[in-house]
Amino acid sequence: MPTTTISSSVPSVTFSTTGLDVPDEGEILAGRLSDMSSSLGTAMSKELTTPQGQIAVSDTAIIADKNDQLLAIINNINPDFSSGKFQDGIGRLYFLERIPASGTIVTCTCTGSVGSIIPAGSMAEDEAGYLYGSLSDATIGADGSVMVEFQNQTTGPIPCSIGALKTIYKSISGWSSVSNAAAGVLGADVEGRANFEYRRRQSVAGNANNQLGSIYASVLAVPGVTDAYVTQNNTENTVNKGATNFPLAPHALYVAVYGGAPEDIATAIFKKLPPGPPMMGNNTYTVYDDEHYVQPYPDYQIKWQTPAPVNVYIRVELADNNFMPSDIDERVKDAVTRAFTGEDGGTRARIASSIYAGRYYAGITEIDPDNVDIFGISISTNGTTYSTSATFGIDQIPTLDRQNIQVTLT
Repeated sequence: MPTTTISSSVPSVTFSTTGLDVPDEGEILAGRLSDMSSSLGTAMSKELTTPQGQIAVSDTAIIADKNDQLLAIINNINPDFSSGKFQDGIGRLYFLERIPASGTIVTCTCTGSVGSIIPAGSMAEDEAGYLYGSLSDATIGADGSVMVEFQNQTTGPIPCSIGALKTIYKSISGWSSVSNAAAGVLGADVEGRANFEYRRRQSVAGNANNQLGSIYASVLAVPGVTDAYVTQNNTENTVNKGATNFPLAPHALYVAVYGGAPEDIATAIFKKLPPGPPMMGNNTYTVYDDEHYVQPYPDYQIKWQTPAPVNVYIRVELADNNFMPSDIDERVKDAVTRAFTGEDGGTRARIASSIYAGRYYAGITEIDPDNVDIFGISISTNGTTYSTSATFGIDQIPTLDRQNIQVTLT
């Protein structure tokens, strides 16, 4: 049988060094009209209102849609753009699973009788009726108080405002009160695209030993951990580090972790811990090496720091006009919160980080690009002195209470 060559005037997709190149819809439409003209005769009208014009338009939409799907597939192969199941697949190459939804974590001051123990899992209730469980055992100190981390039993970014957690849900002998002077670090729905990609990048160092990056990646993978920071002092002298001049002892390894169970944190650190360096922090947990020995197992004291939450205040000044959305105040607060937590796809506020006012402009402008004009955005850690940025120590984690976002129209 004779060979028939089938051709079309529609430009094809091509692979190049820059990726997949696809023709625009105008080129596709011109190609389809040219194909139909070749079949029906040069006298064919190319007006789009004719039957043949409508067929060409429909074909163009179909071809362009398939090209868009090809582009989506190509983009999802790139970790910088992948999402959903494609991103899950890339994560599997690194033995990573997407972190499930977690509850808001809040650091509280618990008071009561000196020496009384508040066991892990003790419950407190906030003003909205949400129940919070303590993450570790705590002993009330000589001053009659102890700092305890509580986690909302309901998952998701549910805010816990300053002073909202103040009711002991189930009485514990010797425990008399609970309160939070700082807002909770918001929980999360199932780990989003941006945060999963950030953790994947850090995990590359997770398979190494004797590296700070491997400890960092290991701790970030602990269930319930919302943030971590790892550093060390390589000198023979005490070094003050970070915005708070936190003193690091000579040759010391420093790990800051917020959230997670003590046993899981200590085990994660131990698995990647290089031999020899002293550790420091306000938490201690004993880990037993039951993988390489039989009883009695060698034991190791693992130390790490639970960072103190620091309230952040953000002031947004907008130009007032008659076309401003009626709920602009709430929508600005939503945009600021999403940027602060990284839910908008950007970088979240982290331990030892610097946060900048410029980080919040895009999300606020997107509310209504034509009618929302920003005079300025400023940041404070005390609610009095504002500037365009704020920097946190290696022993601090920034928190944002919705009531500390101030929106003014002038």
